[in-house]
Amino acid sequence: MQPDFGLERKFARFGAGLEVQDGAVICGYASLYGKVDQGGDIVQAGAYAASLRTLEKTGRKVKMLWQHDATVPIGVWDEVREDQVGLWVKGRLLDSIAKGREAAALIEAGAIDGLSIGYRTRKSCKTKEGRRLLTELELWEVSLVTFPMLETARVSAKAEPAIGPQSLRALARIFAGASAAIQSRNSS
Repeated sequence: MQPDFGLERKFARFGAGLEVQDGAVICGYASLYGKVDQGGDIVQAGAYAASLRTLEKTGRKVKMLWQHDATVPIGVWDEVREDQVGLWVKGRLLDSIAKGREAAALIEAGAIDGLSIGYRTRKSCKTKEGRRLLTELELWEVSLVTFPMLETARVSAKAEPAIGPQSLRALARIFAGASAAIQSRNSS
């Protein structure tokens, strides 16, 4: 039985074009700001800032786990940062361990397409709609997972995030399509 340390989890789905670079490199958004997840929560921009500063000061890193299992690290996150869109991560699957090779193969085959964050809520409040707005989070880990919760988060494994007018328009189209699909599914 693995300890849970009172952690909460949020899931995000990889984009359709996720690939593993050089046999091991993956990157993308683990969390998007301002989007309602299936649990009804919304992460506010800047929610990870204090946690990332603390990790940097202490020389610790966010862990890369398999399915939130603390006994199964599968790689390392070399870069974890916030930008205007959300929490962006870039890391390497460890191909020297069996689970790392398995994760790379499952991603390439399209069998695994999700990221999920493990965190503690430090500060939150209720929106006027009664949703929980997460304003400060202590980030512990980002896992590769089978079932994502935040379906609108998209990941590219090929490049650094490019946040320009074209990227924002493309992102808006993705969010609009995903939102319409979720609303259609919920009203059925």
